[in-house]
Amino acid sequence: MKNLVISIIFLASMFVSVNAREFKVADIFSDEMVLQQKTQTPVWGWDKPGKIVSVSTSWNNKSYSTKTDSQGKWKVMISTPSAGGPYQIIISGDKKVTLKDVWIGEVWYASGQSNMSMPLKGYFCQPVSGSNDAIINSLGKNIHFINIPIMGAYKPLDEFSAKWVTSSPETTAECSAVAWFFADFLNKNLDVPVGIINASYGGSNVEAWMTPAACKQFTDIKVPGLKDYTDPNVNNVPTVLYNGMVNPVVGYAIKGMIWYQGESNIFNVPRYAPSVAAMVSEYRRIWNVGEFPFYYAQIAPYEYKCWNFFTPQWPEISAYQREAQLKCMKLISNSAMAVLMDVGESYNIHPTHKKEVGERLAMLAATKTYGKKGYEAESPEYESMEIFENKIIIHFSKQFNGLTSFGKTLELFEIAGENRIFQKADAYIDENNGTVVVSSKVVDKPVAVRYAFKNDVRGELFGTGGLPVSSFRTDNWE
Repeated sequence: MKNLVISIIFLASMFVSVNAREFKVADIFSDEMVLQQKTQTPVWGWDKPGKIVSVSTSWNNKSYSTKTDSQGKWKVMISTPSAGGPYQIIISGDKKVTLKDVWIGEVWYASGQSNMSMPLKGYFCQPVSGSNDAIINSLGKNIHFINIPIMGAYKPLDEFSAKWVTSSPETTAECSAVAWFFADFLNKNLDVPVGIINASYGGSNVEAWMTPAACKQFTDIKVPGLKDYTDPNVNNVPTVLYNGMVNPVVGYAIKGMIWYQGESNIFNVPRYAPSVAAMVSEYRRIWNVGEFPFYYAQIAPYEYKCWNFFTPQWPEISAYQREAQLKCMKLISNSAMAVLMDVGESYNIHPTHKKEVGERLAMLAATKTYGKKGYEAESPEYESMEIFENKIIIHFSKQFNGLTSFGKTLELFEIAGENRIFQKADAYIDENNGTVVVSSKVVDKPVAVRYAFKNDVRGELFGTGGLPVSSFRTDNWE
């Protein structure tokens, strides 16, 4: 009898809790937002269970309605036109909300760690090159962004406290610098409004951004139990940033995703590429809009020797991580990588040159997603090698108009024989074939080549459009 009473009390409290839910539109929808053009986009929120909720859109004067479920959740799919605005959306249930200054354009989701979250104004005493000019000249640009508040959670959250803002000298400083330069390039080249959803967190590892299902693909990732505990200072526990910062926006119609992360996974290089691939696969599954584009930035060179206490097996740990990021392209369909071999800084893990990063990601989107042509958008990439007498000839794919060192001698190639000892090599570009020929007087029978395979290095080999070639190795030796 006692157990029956307890059960009745519990069910009654649940009923009261569900029925007490106030009308609310999900926080990702606000004035000044951008919706993805020419698509079916969801709008959702909460109200009392069984309540009729209607959504009216001013661009087509249509009204859509649905009924809340037993938990009070509602969702409708609305049709968006070609880019334009501003428009209004009126949402009516137990209350009425009018969303104003709604724009239709291109929406991109941006995520990663500190080099993505770094705002256009920079971190304190850490500048972003060209930031002041970019901020001052942001007036009148049809770029909108929302910064998802930093939050780690041990179960999926639905809500947060933030609003979309329109670019202006008063607001743009708070936009992710990489995302800003990405959006600015697209805004100018596509002539449409651009929206950025920024969910990034300094120092975070990839496991924190993965769903539980993605984490469970790996035996060494322990998924924490569900609990109400939240903490804005948790950034390296598996799933917590997905729960706190991604789950509240899952489903918002996006064109694609940009990603800049990797430094915090430098202690477990072998699992990095499959982890990112699992994360992206899960995001695509839960967004349910197909294999949306995934464009990411390779980490820039940096002097990581002070970190090698934890990874003595990889003296040039940064090079191994950049190699892992190269592998991501092979594991993730509809993906591409922006190479950053020329913008690293020896003792600054937050390099100042964020414009190059954002624009290189945007060039990938412009050519691969939007079909723009006529310029180099991808870095040439190591493809294969062949041994000819005492030389090794390196072949590259993704060449737009050949290779160049901009007149400088190639100094970063190394070559090894069967003893696996790498020697500084003589190297030159064969301009007839778009290859690099590598040799050394002290290596008679070469078997392997490495290029710029160091922590702190500045790239010297480029496509003729100025995009650097990634560091690489032809061997798989430890």
